Amino acid sequence: MSELGISSRREADEWIPKGWVRVDGRVVSELGSRVLPSQQITVDAKAKFVQAQKVTVILNKPVGYVSGQAEDGYEPAVVLIKPANQWREDQSGTRYLLTHLRGIAPAGRLDIDSVGLLVLTQDGRIAKQLIGEDSEMEKEYLVRVDKPEEGLSDSNLALLNHGLELDGEALRPALVEWINEDQLRFVLKEGKKRQIRRMCEAVGLKVTGLKRVRIGNVMLGDLPAGEWRYLRGDESFVPLKPPTSE
Repeated sequence: MSELGISSRREADEWIPKGWVRVDGRVVSELGSRVLPSQQITVDAKAKFVQAQKVTVILNKPVGYVSGQAEDGYEPAVVLIKPANQWREDQSGTRYLLTHLRGIAPAGRLDIDSVGLLVLTQDGRIAKQLIGEDSEMEKEYLVRVDKPEEGLSDSNLALLNHGLELDGEALRPALVEWINEDQLRFVLKEGKKRQIRRMCEAVGLKVTGLKRVRIGNVMLGDLPAGEWRYLRGDESFVPLKPPTSE
């Protein structure tokens, strides 16, 4: 069910014992039941309703907050998800409820010194899209740097695009380009710990500011620092499939 994008594994574990899952029209209530590729899995309307109540939040994380659990005296970014910080221009139509904080977790991370788009979600399907093992979701950053006196050579810029290693593993190809004298644009499809800072260090650049502005098709836009909004129903991190005609 997870591989097909029907649900997260946790949701499947909850739905199956409740009799909310059918295979070829027959209720399957035993966890671990095998399903052939040719068989059709369907879920009860109750499961779809429960799933539809789960929310995803877009936060503009400021400096000084950690993405996940509190550490070293710093607060987690989730403490900012409260009515006072909800963006006035949130156009999702979703009304804030305390239950929206239940089980919500960051789908990816931003370092404590980095700012910008952080996604927190209750929806395991979205978490898998963004941070699953097979995810190739693009993430875009604006990175301000101090250059060495001799500047950055074309060969080192080429290395930032492809050719560097971290922790003994080759990095995936990236898109890295100058957008002004001291700012680079990075587009990555992976997210190793402090990856951009370490990539820059490897070619003699010192990062002085890092901001994530896009994940997949979702932009940070005009969302103010420290404020948040709900993901709208017409938004998706991956391209929406066009309707098929009968």
